[in-house]
Amino acid sequence: MTLDDLRVFVAVCRAGSLSSVARELKCTQSAVSQHVKRLERETGVALLERQPRGVVPTQAGRVLEAAAAEGISGLDLAIRQLRDLVDGESGFVRVATGATTVRHFMSEAVVAYRRRHPKVNLEFRTVSSGRGSFDALADGTLDLAWITLGPPVRGIEQRPVVELPWVLAVRADDPLAERPYVDVGADLRDVRLIRLPPNSASAAHLDAACAELGIRLAHDTSVADWDTALLLAELGVGRAVVPAFPGLLPATGGEEGEGDLRLIPLPALRPLPVGWAVRRWDALSPPARAFADLVEGYRRGAEG
Repeated sequence: MTLDDLRVFVAVCRAGSLSSVARELKCTQSAVSQHVKRLERETGVALLERQPRGVVPTQAGRVLEAAAAEGISGLDLAIRQLRDLVDGESGFVRVATGATTVRHFMSEAVVAYRRRHPKVNLEFRTVSSGRGSFDALADGTLDLAWITLGPPVRGIEQRPVVELPWVLAVRADDPLAERPYVDVGADLRDVRLIRLPPNSASAAHLDAACAELGIRLAHDTSVADWDTALLLAELGVGRAVVPAFPGLLPATGGEEGEGDLRLIPLPALRPLPVGWAVRRWDALSPPARAFADLVEGYRRGAEG
């Protein structure tokens, strides 16, 4: 049983496919299968169950996967920390986030960090889901993830940084544009809105906040990110409920009445909590901790 055997086995369990892991590792499917068979010979139990569309771990396989993933993650983390000790100010910081997050939450911190830590390699990765971010943190392929905070996740620590109030985005010529605030129940009950990404944590939080008030919002348009929702609202395609993220101004656009965007507070809705997720705060490398602290400092300073 080798470390490579365990790495390949964990990758197969997560991918659910021998062939996809073979493509990722640039080897044959037979070579991947040999790693798994060697583990099965040494443990004396079947670790994978073949199915029509791939493989899934058996009960014994799930036990080994959990232990192997934990051990591999710890070893990888220790190796990175040793490199950081040797290299001093150099190293890598790998962050799960997207362009919208970098633009609105991290831009000042990224510039400041680059000036203070010129030898550190900053790597930003787009991850399609919160679950994907948590898996990447758990197996050590990511250091930090910027997320909408949610229920506790085993093996992951979450740290709130800022709470974002909800606003209604409309064109300046919308009947609701001059309101000081909007009553979600009275003003939006029969209004069809632009929907945030349906499977996103922010959309789930919004639905839960509305449910607490006995309200269910209706939608006729769906978008992939907050910026697109704002653009469509500005174009007059519809109205959008979005979090008031940093840099979002109450009015944008050109001439009066043309393309202006108005943001009206929705005070009844519970704010959206966002912040960091990591595997363990006390095990973060010094460069990663410095980046997380810098982002948090800028955000708290902006909110204060």
